[in-house]
Amino acid sequence: MPSLQKTSAPRERSQTVIPTHRDEVAAAGSELIGGPYGRRALPGTGRLSPVRVVALVAIGMFALGMVQKLPCYNWAWFRGATSQYTHACYSDIPHLFSGRGFADGLVPYFDRLPGDIPFLEYPVLTGLFMEVAAWLTPGGGDMTEREQTYWLVNAGLLMVCAAVLAVCVARTHRRRPWDGLLVALAPAVALTATVNWDLLAVALTAAAVLMWARSRPMASGILLGLATAAKLYPVLLLLPLLLLCCRAGKWRQYGAAVLGFAGAWLVVNLPVMLLAPEGWKQFYVFSRQRNVDFGSIWLLVSQRTGDQIPPDRANLYALLLMGMAAIALAYLTFTAPRRPRFAQLAFLVVAAFVLVNKVYSPQYVLWLVPLAVLARPRWRDFLIWQACEVMYFLGVWMYLAFTMGGNKQGLPVDGYQFAVVLHLLGTLYLCAVVVRDILAPEKDPVRQDGSDDPSGGVLDGAEDAFVAGGAAHPARHAAPASEEAQRVRWGAPREQDSRG
Repeated sequence: MPSLQKTSAPRERSQTVIPTHRDEVAAAGSELIGGPYGRRALPGTGRLSPVRVVALVAIGMFALGMVQKLPCYNWAWFRGATSQYTHACYSDIPHLFSGRGFADGLVPYFDRLPGDIPFLEYPVLTGLFMEVAAWLTPGGGDMTEREQTYWLVNAGLLMVCAAVLAVCVARTHRRRPWDGLLVALAPAVALTATVNWDLLAVALTAAAVLMWARSRPMASGILLGLATAAKLYPVLLLLPLLLLCCRAGKWRQYGAAVLGFAGAWLVVNLPVMLLAPEGWKQFYVFSRQRNVDFGSIWLLVSQRTGDQIPPDRANLYALLLMGMAAIALAYLTFTAPRRPRFAQLAFLVVAAFVLVNKVYSPQYVLWLVPLAVLARPRWRDFLIWQACEVMYFLGVWMYLAFTMGGNKQGLPVDGYQFAVVLHLLGTLYLCAVVVRDILAPEKDPVRQDGSDDPSGGVLDGAEDAFVAGGAAHPARHAAPASEEAQRVRWGAPREQDSRG
């Protein structure tokens, strides 16, 4: 047994991709914590394995995000609307505790609410999450104390989601666990994690991607169905799976994923759908009737032209553009020289939805973070995009401070429009480099070590069943055929990883 332990560490070391050996930005940034990964380091041994480090860093960054909300927690949520914007610490959570009847013991979807919105306007699983947090919030005391406690309870539950998210990303690409640090250290995650409840759906989606990477399509579909029961966007991942399974001829696996998706979604939704149909459909009615709102390209057009785009027209425009994006994604999938990786197409389809949607709340960046890390694990590109998102995060609150404050302190309309454009350009930039990686696979950082599709599960290394255009001549399958790829496939150490 001792001899086995001696040989396992070098083997794992040879197979683990070390970012500080391959990424100049990661190497430069590592100087803050002692420099690049050294030759004596043994990843995966001892108590601080890469996954554990990623989880601890994610929890630490989440805690820093909670500290950033302290001005609001102490007073700004309760003493004036403008202060929570100038301190950039706004959160929906304390306001909806009383505003959606949780403080009064009302049952979501069943009990009618006073005001313009008759029922809770969130999907069922998110509503259950909110209700469980309300059950864990002690009664008694004044409303301010109860709202503070409700936010703390939700923050504790969302911290678990953040840790699950980071761990799932770290484990998806087996040879690249350190890419999870991009999620754990993402400033936009720390800033937006407790603005709303999106982390629940994001963590479930990351778990679904992990299960697909482990060739467990039924489990992946179940988790994706649960994620869609918490937020609508995860259903979009069925499109890239359909396209990739079509190219690889993996119809049975795709069918298992769809079956699991439908079953899980119905288990969560069907009881409420049957017993409280009016409350259940409130989310969909609200989404359809919602006006063009913050962060969207449609708000930018409306403000620049002075022509208010009505909800129905914005819905139509968004639907048409998503249809065009789906066609472009299909063309890219079937004509690319090698089959695109699942994470690449997943990121592109969700990014397209974000870009054309009629609202972009600051926390929506959470939808893209794990997919962006898996699609393009390069620190420079990721940090450029994150800088744009942080600027938008600050811009939207300063704009609200300007429009809602009587002293007009904050960011005027032109400044806010610049922040929106920055967000749009940052997302488009990341989409562009992902598309470039698909068209030129040799530039894909994940495939440079000889991998095919680490997040692809049954797709990883599979032969193509259907291709079109240039992809059909002459290559007919996606498995890497290089000598380097064969060494990786059979577990032989890579020469450039011998440093540790």
